[in-house]
Amino acid sequence: MHDRYAHKQDRATVIHPPESEQILMDRALELAGLTLGEVSQSLGISCPETLSREKGWIGMLLETCLGANAGSKPEQDFAHLGIELKTIPVNQNGKPLETTFVCVAPLTGIAGVRWETSHVRQKLSRVLWVPVEGERDIPVAKRRIGTPLLWSPSSEEDACLRADWEELMDWVALGRVTEITARQGQYLQLRPKAANGSVLTDAFGPHGEPIRTLPRGFYLRTQFTHQILSRYFLDPQ
Repeated sequence: MHDRYAHKQDRATVIHPPESEQILMDRALELAGLTLGEVSQSLGISCPETLSREKGWIGMLLETCLGANAGSKPEQDFAHLGIELKTIPVNQNGKPLETTFVCVAPLTGIAGVRWETSHVRQKLSRVLWVPVEGERDIPVAKRRIGTPLLWSPSSEEDACLRADWEELMDWVALGRVTEITARQGQYLQLRPKAANGSVLTDAFGPHGEPIRTLPRGFYLRTQFTHQILSRYFLDPQ
């Protein structure tokens, strides 16, 4: 970690937000090949032995060392640059090991919502993908960070994502959110997003009646993210 954009504050390193897309990319490239243990140690952050109870730890670590400042705000991680950060666990062949969370889905107040101004499209308009070794037999501290990729959807990808989003949001608008399954959507899924089954949110049933249901989140299928990575890094088989 170069001190041209960081300064020590006790044991924790504070990273200033990148001033440009190029600076952000340079920082991400500096991380490529390092282990999570090496990066966390340089920041004064303890590395967990397991991620079973800290699923968002890797994302938090990379947000910290790259200078993201969105925190829990519903905006892009680098809003001033219009860039979202997505870490993606991959196997030894570079294939994604799990779906990628995009954002929480609105279940009420959706009259007039359009793809062009949707939170999903905003989040996916420009993404910094950072692959990380994710196989469970590799200790968390030994997992290496891969080469980053700055990506924006092609017109074809945007059209496919839009079709999925519109279909899923139609079901929500019709009060059929509880009928939606993970099988729907070619690239984009709508699935429950909650720490446990007791966390409920407002929605509407098929007759317009208020109901309580699990929060939902939009996720990208591994098929889609694999296509993105393959196009740049792999032999697309």
